[in-house]
Amino acid sequence: MHTNKIIACIPARYAATRFPAKLMQLLGEKTVIRTTYENTVATGLFDEVIVITDSDIIFQEITTHGGRAIMSKKEHESGSDRIAEAVQEMNVDVVVNVQGDEPFVNKDVLEKLVAAFQDPSVKVASVMHPSADAEYLSNPNFAKVVVDKDSNALYFSRALIPYDRQSGLPFTYYKHIGIYAFRKETLLEFTQWPIGKLEQVEKLEQLRYLENGVKIRMVSTEYTGIGIDTPAELEKARELLGK
Repeated sequence: MHTNKIIACIPARYAATRFPAKLMQLLGEKTVIRTTYENTVATGLFDEVIVITDSDIIFQEITTHGGRAIMSKKEHESGSDRIAEAVQEMNVDVVVNVQGDEPFVNKDVLEKLVAAFQDPSVKVASVMHPSADAEYLSNPNFAKVVVDKDSNALYFSRALIPYDRQSGLPFTYYKHIGIYAFRKETLLEFTQWPIGKLEQVEKLEQLRYLENGVKIRMVSTEYTGIGIDTPAELEKARELLGK
């Protein structure tokens, strides 16, 4: 049994820019956010699972079904800030950030992520997925990552990295999957740092860690992430559930 307290936090905004109220859409009998919450609990990996929200509706949805939710006290730029505010006073060691719109949250991925913290030098960990599809990879909506020999991230970019100068060499590209875990004190430090230059240019929050010299340990997985950002993706998720 781990002595470190490991919790999962699910930041949940009601008003998503691209698909408002998506977390309250139904997947079968249950809403997206409740499905995500219950699936995270069902992994059995966490001492506690908490939804952190700015919405009374989401708060009620979780608490009336016996789950734990916390209302954010103030407006937040990002999920990291929202989580940091909630865990500040908590006695926890490792916090895993599960996306509210990933209802089919994958136990193997979360297990690998949590296991990374058995190495005491790891302060932040995240997930990557190997891909050979160059067309898909050159899409700036997907962040890419390159790692060193110890699987620490060297850089994240919306551009395709590395640039293939001498074609024909076999190379595995990695898509970054936005599931994170952090030691509590590292997350609190992160929210105190000014937004980084690279972060501003790429619009990738995780670059702030690298710009401040904090390594991110990457875990490779076959899981590609099934997020719900559009009504079409909701339909796809419903079909998946039907199977």
